[in-house]
Amino acid sequence: MLDFAALSATPLARDPYEHVVVPGFVPEAELPGIAADFPTLPGPGSHPPSELAIRGRFKAMIDDLLSPQFEKLIEQKFEIDLSGRPTMYTVRGFTRDKDGGIHTDSDTKLITLLLYLNESWERDVGRLRLLRDGHDLENYAVEVPPFGGTLLAFKRSDHSWHGHKPFSGPRRALQLNWVTSQAVADYEMRRHQMATKVKKVKAFFARSEA
Repeated sequence: MLDFAALSATPLARDPYEHVVVPGFVPEAELPGIAADFPTLPGPGSHPPSELAIRGRFKAMIDDLLSPQFEKLIEQKFEIDLSGRPTMYTVRGFTRDKDGGIHTDSDTKLITLLLYLNESWERDVGRLRLLRDGHDLENYAVEVPPFGGTLLAFKRSDHSWHGHKPFSGPRRALQLNWVTSQAVADYEMRRHQMATKVKKVKAFFARSEA
């Protein structure tokens, strides 16, 4: 259900660091079904699949992303050996004003993949920028609008700076990472699980008080 051929045909870009952007990686015909099955989230932040109802067309999309065929495409694109490297993914549905600050991702991540699942995006804010330095959000090489099934993947490095202008509101995205070890994946998933559980409790009491 994903356009592997488009990813294969898209050249690797190197400015400002190794990355690839594939608009429409999720075909337009698939977006409504994925949107209908997008999991209910307890609030902003990154949520692990263990705390969510992953089902239907959304699950089918995840299955494609976790397939050996897709991993092989990423290996070929970035000329990296990912054999034995675990994956982890989280789901976002909302962005807060404090999100999107300039960062490179942790050095335990090898490849970061972002898949944007918003139907449209007319706003100037909330568009991820691939930056040439770690302090100027306006010094960017690429700006990625977060809609229409666009895929962004990049190789993490000490200069893989990225961020976006502050935005508060709905912003659906999936993040998939290949990481250095299973211990890293387990730690990150436990961290996200705890944060999601806390948000579920807060949401429950907020509904009770309403």
